[in-house]
Amino acid sequence: MGIYSEHVLPRIITKTCGMPGMNKLRRQACAPLTGEVVEIGFGSGFNVGQYPAAVTRVSAVEPSDGGWRLGTKRVATSNIPIERAGLDGQRLPFDDNTFDSALSTFTMCTIPDLPAALAELRRVVKPGGVLAFLEHGRAPEAGVRRWQRRLEPVQKKLGGGCHLTRDIPEMIGESGWEVVDLDSFYAEAAPKPFAAFSLGWARN
Repeated sequence: MGIYSEHVLPRIITKTCGMPGMNKLRRQACAPLTGEVVEIGFGSGFNVGQYPAAVTRVSAVEPSDGGWRLGTKRVATSNIPIERAGLDGQRLPFDDNTFDSALSTFTMCTIPDLPAALAELRRVVKPGGVLAFLEHGRAPEAGVRRWQRRLEPVQKKLGGGCHLTRDIPEMIGESGWEVVDLDSFYAEAAPKPFAAFSLGWARN
């Protein structure tokens, strides 16, 4: 990875995704999780402290060494064991049916081959298991979507491949997950092209 993606981008993400006001949404997203959890796009560990008591262990998949280093203190404070266990959500280094649950927060926008990653999650999560998610993506309003299309080329360059126009819930459903609960809304205090959020969970 280059200097920007390894050292600068993780700090930008820390500022934008680590705002204290996001904790309530993260806690809501994590609520369905139980047992052994695989978390893709662990980043700097902003979900640490938001996992419910039913979670027994977290296997963190995070490609950025810089992001992982920024989360070291958070991981150390966790009363739930957390280990860095993979680098690529598209190729998970786990056996079939390993996990009870999976978690993704603000990650599916950046994965180059999202259908491959969703298929991998289906493989490693037990039948009946949960995929919990909090993501941003395609806006419900046509005018906002036009701005998303205009801004996306720059966003992808500056945001580590982040897409603004992906319909994340639709892609989750198309991959074979059953979307059970979904709340779509604009986050407060953010420009609408970047703030079309989806919070919910799906069953394997």
